[in-house]
Amino acid sequence: MKRFAALSLAALMLLTVFASAATAADMIEIRGPVYNGSDIEDIIATYGDDGLLTMDATDFAAFYYDIDDNVTTETLSIEQVKGTENNVIGEGGLIYETTIQEVEYEYYNPKAGWDNYSLIGFFAEKYIPINPDKADKLSKLILDSDDKYTIRTGELLDLGDGYAIEAKQVDVDGEKVWLEFTKDGEFVDDEIISVSSTDDEANTWDVELDDIEDEDDVVVLKVHVNQVFQGAVDSIAQIEGLWLIDYANAMTIESDDEFGNLDDVSIDGDTLKITNEDTFTLTRDSDEEIGEGLYFTTADTPSSVLRFYAMKEITDPGTYEIRGSVASGFGNQEWDASSFAGFYYDIDDDVSTEKLTVSDLEGNVIDEGGLVYTTTIAKVDYEYYNPDAGWDQYPVMGFFAEEYIPINPDKADKIAKLILDSDDKYTIRTGEMLDLGDGYAIEAKQVDVDGEKVWLEFTKDGEFVDDEIISVSSSTDDEANTWDVELDDIEDEDDVVVLKVHVNQVFQGAVDSIAQIEGLWLIDYANAMTIESDDEFGNLDDVSIDGDTLTISNEDTFTLTRDSEEEIGEGMYFMIADTSSSDLRYYPYVEKTIGDEVPGAGETETVTETETETEPSGEVTETETETEPGETETETETEPGETETEPSGIPGFGFVFGLVGLLAVVYLVRRNN
Repeated sequence: MKRFAALSLAALMLLTVFASAATAADMIEIRGPVYNGSDIEDIIATYGDDGLLTMDATDFAAFYYDIDDNVTTETLSIEQVKGTENNVIGEGGLIYETTIQEVEYEYYNPKAGWDNYSLIGFFAEKYIPINPDKADKLSKLILDSDDKYTIRTGELLDLGDGYAIEAKQVDVDGEKVWLEFTKDGEFVDDEIISVSSTDDEANTWDVELDDIEDEDDVVVLKVHVNQVFQGAVDSIAQIEGLWLIDYANAMTIESDDEFGNLDDVSIDGDTLKITNEDTFTLTRDSDEEIGEGLYFTTADTPSSVLRFYAMKEITDPGTYEIRGSVASGFGNQEWDASSFAGFYYDIDDDVSTEKLTVSDLEGNVIDEGGLVYTTTIAKVDYEYYNPDAGWDQYPVMGFFAEEYIPINPDKADKIAKLILDSDDKYTIRTGEMLDLGDGYAIEAKQVDVDGEKVWLEFTKDGEFVDDEIISVSSSTDDEANTWDVELDDIEDEDDVVVLKVHVNQVFQGAVDSIAQIEGLWLIDYANAMTIESDDEFGNLDDVSIDGDTLTISNEDTFTLTRDSEEEIGEGMYFMIADTSSSDLRYYPYVEKTIGDEVPGAGETETVTETETETEPSGEVTETETETEPGETETETETEPGETETEPSGIPGFGFVFGLVGLLAVVYLVRRNN
């Protein structure tokens, strides 16, 4: 019996190890236009043309788009075919199509062989056709850069995904460099490149390989060496121009391939078309995969309403551009949450708050007061929607594409960033801290299983803020299970709710007494701000507040300088195409980052000679988080039948705890034997 108990405890320890070590990845959602109607037929008739509703890169920010050349390759369409009715798309009515296009290298230098290359978007990723005229054999584009990189003798330049180049030797006197190309540390090819020639094309090394998806002479890497020179210590080569495809993972698309719910493949030369052989249902309150990370998000609405948008889900760490629809010409423009994926939007309640308008354009110059950003307070449901427990709605306001909470629900001048709004379940043991993010945490000081109570403490950066004993024994008053932390003097406002916690139950786990939390909501009150009429936000500096509405415009003219990025305000920019003076093309965008990693950080040491040298994008440097003395890392126990997640999980401590416990159990088993 002792042996059985020990083995059971060992199994529980193993479960703890794996539950603690698993953390949910961050995610960015890049959405397309919002479609709203009574049913799919109504939506096609309203937003489509002649029975066909189509999205391309100008209105769906996830698709590949070259603003300078106005190049798109992908479209996603819904066609009014037989069986397309209510919330169902009939067989063959969901159509993804992409066509090979010619685009310019970032390092554009036709004399050196850097003019155009063939590219095709494939489910919102950039791919290169192995055969430039056929869309059936594809390889992902890893790098297309005109940045300058310096590389010393014996030094590796990491290009991403296991690819690298090494400067084997640098001959400064002979103006040559011997480069070696490797994949996962294995030799692929090498070349001695001379930079003394008057023929600029000789400075470029094209790595051509055979048998890439049965194709020969495939250019997989292009490197342009700008110069070699003697640094303070080493001989150095300067690279300007890098282009690389992931040839090791190239693929051939066959007619019987399936991509999520798209499974009818046809290839006609440079065009790839994939449709649905079966009906596709836009299930309400769900994300339904179209294929390869593309989804339809459908709102939780009654059967008389259908509302949805297409979206691309991104989970890889890095920084991504979230753009609005493309404006073309010199007329007035307007973006809201439907046309600018960066703006805040709640699809279930159909709530948006932000708007950006451009008017009074004279050429490429916006007159004073012609660039206007407006945002208005709205109300949305808590993720943990439980009106009986006091979780019904809260005021929200988008502020430069971030979600904020007004301190005064009727006034737009005092705001704090929303950190957490969750209906996930979390388990917390006695003495354990649950990290809520940005330095905020709650700790279970004591759990009284018999009395069905838990004593919680709320802290900021390890400092006490508030505590409460919460009873979960009441079956008639569900609101008693909720702890509202109210603080005073938040931007001169009192009784401000900064944290809401709903405790679902307390119970006895295998080892500890545990409280289960379901319902968390938190604002960053420590960094709340008051917006004044004389504040400036980038190029927006004329502020007016009218009750629940904040309006900011430009006091000075704003120039949409061609071939540039111009800040609007607070991390929001206009990207303007490199066009002639007779044309104008631009879009607004913001950047969103997944994880703490910084893309492009220096994996390889670089030398800077009067210029700023950059590492190729796509590399990440892991940022370690240290735990200060006195802090406790969060550990989660998952009870059978429940899936527990943490707001910002910290793996490691749970693993160590589980491992120590497991070793103790092994010792106990052996002793009993």
